[in-house]
Amino acid sequence: MNGFEFQCGTKMIFGKDKELCVGEELKKYGASRVLLVYGGSSIKKNGLYDKVIHALKEAGLFFEELPGVVPNPRVSLVRKGVEICREKDIDFLLAVGGGSVIDTCKAMSFGVYYEGDVWDLISGKTRPGEKRIPVADILTLPAAGSEESDSCVISDETIPMKTGFGSPLMRPVFSIMNPELTFTLPPYQTACGCMDIMAHAMERYFTRTPNVEMTDRVTEGILATVIHNLPKALENPRDYDARAEIMLCGTWAQNDMTGCGRQQDWFNHGLEHQISGFYDIAHGAGLAISFPAWMEFLSDKQECIPKLAQMAVRVWKVEMNFENPRETAKEGIKRLRSLIKESGLPLTLSEAGIGTEKFEMIADLMTNKGTHTCGSFYPMNKGDILTLLQMMA
Repeated sequence: MNGFEFQCGTKMIFGKDKELCVGEELKKYGASRVLLVYGGSSIKKNGLYDKVIHALKEAGLFFEELPGVVPNPRVSLVRKGVEICREKDIDFLLAVGGGSVIDTCKAMSFGVYYEGDVWDLISGKTRPGEKRIPVADILTLPAAGSEESDSCVISDETIPMKTGFGSPLMRPVFSIMNPELTFTLPPYQTACGCMDIMAHAMERYFTRTPNVEMTDRVTEGILATVIHNLPKALENPRDYDARAEIMLCGTWAQNDMTGCGRQQDWFNHGLEHQISGFYDIAHGAGLAISFPAWMEFLSDKQECIPKLAQMAVRVWKVEMNFENPRETAKEGIKRLRSLIKESGLPLTLSEAGIGTEKFEMIADLMTNKGTHTCGSFYPMNKGDILTLLQMMA
């Protein structure tokens, strides 16, 4: 196990009707002028919007609204939010939605105090400073884990490019999490969210760092819990207990608790960001395509088989084949693919309507035209990535 520092300062407010306290909670943290950021009409249809507006008015808070956040959130809306914050002297950002809304607020919070274009921060051209507007959220889609994470991901649709940045100051001040708010999620969004959660866990799980049993076991518990509860939530969308388990897994898979003391991989997220930057596919759907194919690719690499087999045994309850652990690993991959298919997600790029024409460009972007490798569990060169993309096709 490697040495590490870990601090997660986000206050989690979890349970039924907790969104009703948002106004008073904001006041506790000194908010007086709030920008309410959200996506489309869903929070108005399910009544959450009216509850939030009532709570803000009851608390006597001034607020402005910024709707229009979309999946793979756009830097154009971040820029608009920065302008509103400066013009209206906003001192707190309230994200009501999923990871796209929260990430939009995170980028905005640092952009307000940066004199240049906020894309400089997002793209890594400039490091974020020490000043930002605090962010709080009411979570409606467990997936990205942005409600407690220290990073955000934003797209520039004009390039196209999808990337992000992070800072210890980026974690929201508090996150309100009521599983009831996820009852109306469509099955596809529920499944995409669960795949995103599993991917966050697996990006940390697949490591070369030895002696990380505790975080291995916690990660395996997160994966097993999602696997157990996803079918329940799809069968009965109003199953509070299943939704609660999934929501908690989403947060703990991404607040980096399970990443402590270990090298992390993040190849699949980098690949998916390239794909969704070009094709605007749902993030969880892209990960559903890439992860099993990547694991299949690694099942031919002797040094990767022990960890793949360990996951198969501990998470998927596959019986260990000590004479041929590769077969154990492949059975685990088979069961992952079965869950993805049964959940209604694509397993190939063609199922998602994506062709092969961008493969060379994606591989070049990820490897700086073949000069770098990606990932740490198994460093992927340009040829490896092209092979993998063909496996995903």
